[in-house]
Parts: sequence; C-alpha cells; structure tokens
Amino acid sequence: MAATLVGTAVFAAGSWSFAAVLFAFFLPAIVLSRFGSQRKAAIVDTDKRKARDARQVLANGGAAAACAVAYAFTRSPVLAAAFAGALAAAAADTWGTELGTLARSTPRSIATFQRVARGLSGGVTAWGTLAEIGGALAVGLVAWLVGIAPWWIVAGAGFSGALADSLFGATLQALRYCSRCERLCETDPHLCGSATTLVRGWGAIDNDAVNAIATITGAVAAGWAAALYTAAF
Repeated sequence: MAATLVGTAVFAAGSWSFAAVLFAFFLPAIVLSRFGSQRKAAIVDTDKRKARDARQVLANGGAAAACAVAYAFTRSPVLAAAFAGALAAAAADTWGTELGTLARSTPRSIATFQRVARGLSGGVTAWGTLAEIGGALAVGLVAWLVGIAPWWIVAGAGFSGALADSLFGATLQALRYCSRCERLCETDPHLCGSATTLVRGWGAIDNDAVNAIATITGAVAAGWAAALYTAAF
C-alpha cells in the first residue's frame, strides 16, 4: 500500500517523465538485490535483513513523493530536480549496499577509518563507492533524458545523499553489542534472540531513519543546485 501510494503520487504529479525516474531507481534495485544472495544471507548483524515494509518504502521514496506533489502545484524546476535528487540518493545508497557488501576488501568506517564488519552501516569500500556513483548516474541520466534536470545536478546530489547516509550511519545510527555472540550489531534483539546493549548513536535512529536523511539530503542538494543553475542561465 505504501509503494502504491508513492507510485501513484509520483505519476499523478509528473506523469510518465517522473515515473521513468522512479523506475530508474526501482527496477535496478530489484535486480541488484538478487546478486550474491547467499553471501548476503550470511550477514547477520545488520538492520537491513528485515522484510521490506511501509516504513522502508517511505524512507526511500517519501521525500521524492513529497517533492513530486509540490511540483504538481508549482511546476517549479527546482522541485522537479529535488524529486530526481531524492531518488538518485536512494539509488546510490541501494547500489552501494547491494554491491558493496560483495566486495572482497574489508569495509572501513567513513567516520573513523577503522575496520568494521561487513554490512554494518557506515562501512565503505572502493567498490561500494563506485557502485554509489553508478546508481546516482543511472537516475541522473534518465532524469536528463526525460527533461527533468541536468544529469550532473541529479547525479551529484544523489552521491552527496549516499555520503550522508554513510556518515550518519557511522555516527548517529544505533550500534549495539550482543554479549552472547560477542559482536556488534544493529538490532535488538540480535538474530540469536539475545537482548543487545546500545554502544553508539541514538536508539531511535535505525537504517530507515538514515535512509530518509539521505534522500532528503539528495533532494535539498539537487534543488539548491538547480536554483543556482536556473538563476545563472
């Protein structure tokens, strides 16, 4: 129902051009989630294992849908760019997560540069960063082809959103410790069923909250860049 709400709002607000940008995020995300499924299943400590629910849909698509609805009333190119920037950020984060977790190199925290367990939020690899750029570019190119905004504005905003996701995931997102398994994790209880202790971040901030921050960052960055571009040209 949440996905239907987001999709309907986007299509009603911007018709097929906006829908094309939504599909540029959604369809590759489905395909990439199938890659390396066995290796991903072995990652047991993250907050990303739970089934997709309404909160996750709104975290990834809520900002874009809000920008699309606002665009329907204003026809502002700034809001159109913000819409695409939000989805570019969601795509960049999704590509980075789905492909970055398959990298052979050990992730390092974007905040401290210390090694972190594979899959934990805030951990980055060179392969994952390249994947983020690819995801942002994919949405940016589609947005440019359908006439919504310049590709470089959308792609740049999307990558900035993904960086924000990693940074907040490494600092504000709740990180917990399971004394039974003697390992860090992002869930309470842990997969083993034991209660966990908060060791960093805020208990109320989970992966969905960080994703929402990332998409809002992408929307703001794209809208700001589009406003400067429009004023200049």
